[in-house]
Amino acid sequence: MPITLALAGNPNCGKTTLFNALTGSTQHVGNWPGVTVEKKEGSLKGKRDVTLVDLPGIYSLSPYSPEERVSRTFLLNNNAGAVISIVDASNLERNLLLTTQLLELGIPIVVALNMMDVVEKNGGHIDAAALSRRIGCPVVPISALKGKGLKELGDTALSAAKGGIAPPPLAFDGEVETALQTIQGLIHGLVAPARERWVAIKLFERDEDILSQTALDPQQREVLANTIAACESSLDDDAVSLITDQRYRAIAHLTEGCIARAQGRPSISDSIDKVVTNRYLALPIFAVIMFLVYFLSVTTIGSMATDWVNDSLFGEFLPGALTGWLESIHCADWLISLLVDGILAGIGAVLGFLPQMLVLFFLLAVLEDSGYMARIAFILDRLFRRFGLSGKSFIPMLIGTGCGVPGIMASRTIESPADRRMTVMTTTFIPCSAKLPIIALIAGALFGGAWWVAPSAYFVGIAAIILSGILLKKTKLFAGEAAPFVMELPAYHLPGLKGVLVHMWERGKSFVKKAGTIIFLASGLVWLLSSFNWRFEMVEETQSMLADIGGVIAPLFAPLGFGDWRAAVAMVTGLVAKENVVSTFGILYGFAEVAEDGAEIWANLQAAFSPLAAYGFLVFNLLCAPCFAAIGAMKREFGSARWTLFAVGYQTGLAYTTSFCIYQLGTWISGGGFGLGTAASLVVLAGFLYLLLRPARRTPQSLATT
Repeated sequence: MPITLALAGNPNCGKTTLFNALTGSTQHVGNWPGVTVEKKEGSLKGKRDVTLVDLPGIYSLSPYSPEERVSRTFLLNNNAGAVISIVDASNLERNLLLTTQLLELGIPIVVALNMMDVVEKNGGHIDAAALSRRIGCPVVPISALKGKGLKELGDTALSAAKGGIAPPPLAFDGEVETALQTIQGLIHGLVAPARERWVAIKLFERDEDILSQTALDPQQREVLANTIAACESSLDDDAVSLITDQRYRAIAHLTEGCIARAQGRPSISDSIDKVVTNRYLALPIFAVIMFLVYFLSVTTIGSMATDWVNDSLFGEFLPGALTGWLESIHCADWLISLLVDGILAGIGAVLGFLPQMLVLFFLLAVLEDSGYMARIAFILDRLFRRFGLSGKSFIPMLIGTGCGVPGIMASRTIESPADRRMTVMTTTFIPCSAKLPIIALIAGALFGGAWWVAPSAYFVGIAAIILSGILLKKTKLFAGEAAPFVMELPAYHLPGLKGVLVHMWERGKSFVKKAGTIIFLASGLVWLLSSFNWRFEMVEETQSMLADIGGVIAPLFAPLGFGDWRAAVAMVTGLVAKENVVSTFGILYGFAEVAEDGAEIWANLQAAFSPLAAYGFLVFNLLCAPCFAAIGAMKREFGSARWTLFAVGYQTGLAYTTSFCIYQLGTWISGGGFGLGTAASLVVLAGFLYLLLRPARRTPQSLATT
């Protein structure tokens, strides 16, 4: 008989590492029905009839976010035979808060004490047997990273699911418990007996979803309201806070005498945090680390592999082999051109940068798995808060380094509508994986592999976010205090190679999949438009439909230094997918000309791109409107076409004016003379500085409705 086990836990408790260890290569990734929250499931190793479902990382079962709603719905629908509640043993009391809620669902529970190796290394001890007796369910010490205790955990969870015995819910104290007993009496017979306790607590917390699903008559609703109000009045606190306080009291009783902590010496994590989260050192250390990440990815290690892939694999071997084979079977010239000069040149120009992307994904996974990424959010909260954003805004931006779409969707966890909208607008300023080929192309081909280009792209994104926060927070639409930010900081640990490689593989696979679909189709379309004129006659690209289209758009970008029709077309195709900027160059200039060595491309691109224009082109593509998929995600999050147009307009306007100032002022400073463009750029810069430095509104107005 098939069995489903659910894996539930807080973010940063090691849940993903445990899931990967328990399922191995059998896992599948998708989205939960009706929502865009990621769904992961796989078969338990050696048990094909046992499915393990990795629920989103949550702190509670209150439906304040899509993740919490997904987890609660899954558990309430009796989809799990048992739940593995994974907790960070090094921060047991706080992690058990979610476990106390799971105990009330009437489902068999197994508690997995993860990171026990960290506890023991720090000189601590947890009596798992005593804790198990007090909670009323099995408690299994494990180390997901080192693979310790995993077989025992899997066997225990299976036994719990087959036994079907749920642990008893926790009892509270005094007036709160009396109020809950009264509510349970009201709903007796209206809900399943195993769920009475959980429903009573949710009704006490005024959970609108549960209230609407419970068939209480008007008289019962009045009794419910009076019971809650009387308890709140007597204890002088709101219902949610009263329940939270009772949970922590219960946790303190459960863990009393079960935990022995080392005395007199700080943990390794505490010692490291004294340096990396230091008020004065934190930001310089963060800057150095991110510089090294991009330096290693784009300029050194990643560049070595990319040189071979671009120059040898896609530059010589594959084009020559494909052309020879097509000629041997007597293919038409136009078909050879489509496949070699169109499809292969376009896809090859993008996939040529895959080695650099894999190195970047690997390094980001190392930072994430080690626990440092959580510190970055904490560190940037200090910085962001000064400019109207909170550290919560960095979480979507961190996710957006892989792809802007899930980054935009992650903004849902931000409570303040103003902060959420601002985060949606600015998240795509952080370079995503689709923009990395553009960065690598500019750095390698137009700047000779200069070490500073790639890291500067990341910090341009950070600067755009901070400056946008200052500017937008001074407007009526975004005025208000930044949302509070609370985040669990996990203990540092050495990343597991398998987990890091899985992260790298998943992101790399997504990039290759896009190259095989969207880039494939876009490359074919670009070849078609660049090879035929409006009478559908095969012509030189300068006489093609694409040249005519680009010629109309190109004058708009002449003040930015890249008024060539090829550059204009590349930016337009980049709206479909940012990788198309590089694939379009691959087709229009010929694949060999976008090789990493830079020597070949100079002869063809120098007329279109001076160094200043090249960097302006890079900045424009980093900051302007994202791809169509990300714009669609923005539309869903805003729920308004008007807000979406405003966001796209702001992004594109910021990109244009920034690139304009870079080119015009840079030309003047480098001795190019003072002209009308220079004067206009000084006016733009002065206006921007005025908006940044002007006093904020004293009385923030309410946000505009959507």
